[in-house]
Amino acid sequence: MSDNALKRFAAGLLAVAVITAGGIMPFAPAGLCGRSVEAAVNQPDITITPIEDIHCASYCVYDKTADTILLERMSHNRIYPASMTKLMTFQLGLDYLDPDDYVTVSQNAIDNVTSDSTLMYICVGEELKVSELYYGMMLPSGNDAANVVAEAVIAKLFELYPEGGEMGPDGVNASYFTELFGMSADEILTSYPLSAFAELMNLRARNIGCTGTHFVNPHGLHSDEHYTTAYDLCLIMAKASENPDFNTVISSPTHVFQATNVHTEDAWSIVKNTNQLLSDPWMASKTAEGEDTHMIAFIGGKTGTTSVAGTGMTTYSVNENGHELMISVCGIPYEEYSNQTRYVTSAVAYGNLACWNSDPVTVIPGSIGDYQRFNWTADSFPVLDTVIVPGDAATLPQPVSSDEQSAEDQQTDAGTAETNIAGEVIIGDSGSGPDVDPASQDQAQSGFFATRVGRFVSLNPGVSAFIAVLVLIIIILVILLITRSIKYNRSKRRRKAVRDYKGPTF
Repeated sequence: MSDNALKRFAAGLLAVAVITAGGIMPFAPAGLCGRSVEAAVNQPDITITPIEDIHCASYCVYDKTADTILLERMSHNRIYPASMTKLMTFQLGLDYLDPDDYVTVSQNAIDNVTSDSTLMYICVGEELKVSELYYGMMLPSGNDAANVVAEAVIAKLFELYPEGGEMGPDGVNASYFTELFGMSADEILTSYPLSAFAELMNLRARNIGCTGTHFVNPHGLHSDEHYTTAYDLCLIMAKASENPDFNTVISSPTHVFQATNVHTEDAWSIVKNTNQLLSDPWMASKTAEGEDTHMIAFIGGKTGTTSVAGTGMTTYSVNENGHELMISVCGIPYEEYSNQTRYVTSAVAYGNLACWNSDPVTVIPGSIGDYQRFNWTADSFPVLDTVIVPGDAATLPQPVSSDEQSAEDQQTDAGTAETNIAGEVIIGDSGSGPDVDPASQDQAQSGFFATRVGRFVSLNPGVSAFIAVLVLIIIILVILLITRSIKYNRSKRRRKAVRDYKGPTF
């Protein structure tokens, strides 16, 4: 029997066994797979906002893969970015700092946030891992965390690239700032680190092609001199997305903070991502007209809101054709803050449809659910779920034997150092993976084989068939025992109903 035939036989037999068991073995599917029962939420379809009904100052759909704008509305007009500024702060942090290093919160960093700021709630003198500051800056949008990262970047730049030394990632060393400010390096580090960081932000913006951007702070609190455009925000997101640690953080729906010298217990704060579309990316799978948008993965994004800027979001998604899309919606009126997710969803949906129409070729199979990210730790990452980084081999991860796992553990430093993720969170990079027969792959990703039990059957057809036969045998034995018990009880009742014969009575 071929492997595909065996899978179909095992699936059918297992389904018959489970259905036949009914009330006798209601827990069989969970027990067979060693996993909890998968519940379907059955969220009804919704109708998203048509793209022409988005109320915003501007939007831009940028295809990074094709280097072209697919859709736009006044995408080169000046807008205020608010906390979308942190996309630039984060990427500079990733380029200059080690995520495992620790930094100390300064008085200056805390003094330079306003009382109405969104915060990570860190304290002066607190020592935090850099990666924790990234989560604090990007998920709850902490302005305090952004300031600490900015100061750490300037301190590191002056340390690694001193005056007269080699040039850093942006083609400058400390001399650039001492000449610009007309003061010594010590004076800049002591009194003007945030101003120096703003100049580094502007330098990076020019280096990546932004022509309508000028920053004055690392967090986005309003200033008339702090501005950008929807198109420039897409370029900033495109550059940042080249770092896998960036993608890990923006795709995290929540984060649990580790203990520090001030907050002495783990989980002193648990934060949620301000990007609500991250939790329900299926909303962008269809347009208002019900057309499939072919979005295969929603990686994440960054929101930004002030009373002057209004609200908006810049996002990163991947289309079924393999193209990476950066989509920025800016200047949604502040009084329509509650519509932020609706409007951004519309831009993401229609942007992905435009991308598919420009190149309608399936490169990454599956659905949005196959690529949705979760906060798995290294030792609890599910090996049977299709959590695959878009662009990698679209195959189901194979269970790893204990011997293979030991070998992998021994090769961790040499073979997986490049895929370490900030904050010790794993996205699910499966590498190239083994070759998979297209027919069996299609089978495994649709219908019954898209379920958790189906994936188990697809991966273990022989074992599944054996289990199904065993379940049927057990059911038959149970039925036989019940039948014999019923016959015995009936016979016993008949014997009790017959009176003993005591001879004739006259």
